[in-house]
Amino acid sequence: MAFTRATGKHRRPKGAVRAGAQLAGVATLTAGGVVAGFAAPALAATDDVPHPEDTGLTQAVVIADDIADRISEQADVQRSAAVEAEARLRAEAEAKQRAAEVKKAADEAARKAEAERAEKARAAREAERKRLNTFVSPVDGSYVSTSYKASSGLWSSGSHTGVDFHAESGTVVHAVGLGTVVEAGWGGAYGNNVVIKMIDGTYTQYGHLSSISVSVGQSVTPGQQIGLSGDTGNVTGPHLHFEARTAATYGSDIDPVAYLRGHGVDL
Repeated sequence: MAFTRATGKHRRPKGAVRAGAQLAGVATLTAGGVVAGFAAPALAATDDVPHPEDTGLTQAVVIADDIADRISEQADVQRSAAVEAEARLRAEAEAKQRAAEVKKAADEAARKAEAERAEKARAAREAERKRLNTFVSPVDGSYVSTSYKASSGLWSSGSHTGVDFHAESGTVVHAVGLGTVVEAGWGGAYGNNVVIKMIDGTYTQYGHLSSISVSVGQSVTPGQQIGLSGDTGNVTGPHLHFEARTAATYGSDIDPVAYLRGHGVDL
């Protein structure tokens, strides 16, 4: 018996069948590694077959390219950041080294300046010490006109208790060394006189002054002016009477020339 189809239009395969065919075709193309040239016309034979650009394969390629671009950009940014970081670290290291060198030079200069200052201060102190320990003649450029222990009726003791330095009236009289004034004023036969307690505990006296320029309790230094020579008191003419004593009292006198020479004064 012969079979016959019903009359009417032929129906296309259901959607499930078409989808299965499409997936099979894609699988075949993917397995071969290439998309066959005849695949597109074959798939395009029906209106329901998607175009190649609508497939997941194309989308995957596009996504992969986009990811690769992003990775490349990130790599470039990271390399640039690394270069900048290296340059910054190098610049900071160089700046630190320069700062250290500048500080070292400044510290060395300060050390030298402090050493020089200390040396100058030490030298000044030494010079002042020497100056204060130095003795000078009571009258510049003078000489002894009457010696120590010279005999004469002019002196109540019968002999000269000091020495006389030649000096015109008004000649500057100096303290012979460092000391403190213990007497300044009228001294009887000595006229206007000054007595100084010296730093070594001895005493010096300056008599017959025309004027006095220091006062009791005042400290004096070697060569400082203490008055002017004259002819006050028991004298026959202007000169400076100079005595050296072991005490402030009369009668404790010692040889003034030996005293001054013993302190380095050239007479």
